[in-house]
Amino acid sequence: MSRRLIYIALILLAVLHQDFWLWDDATLLFGFLPIGLAYHTAYCIVAAGLWFLATKYAWPEDTSEGDDVAQ
Repeated sequence: MSRRLIYIALILLAVLHQDFWLWDDATLLFGFLPIGLAYHTAYCIVAAGLWFLATKYAWPEDTSEGDDVAQ
């Protein structure tokens, strides 16, 4: 997985965050959960997964692991 793919996914996620297609939708999932809230719940889970992938595959290699902490 490359950094470019992570960056493209971040841009796509930023675009998908603007869920204007659900603003006027009064649909309830499971009889109580508004569709907009369900969408943002799924969005947050996907964003957390993408952040995990970004730190695993796109994090700079030249950062130290605590060696530069003041003693």
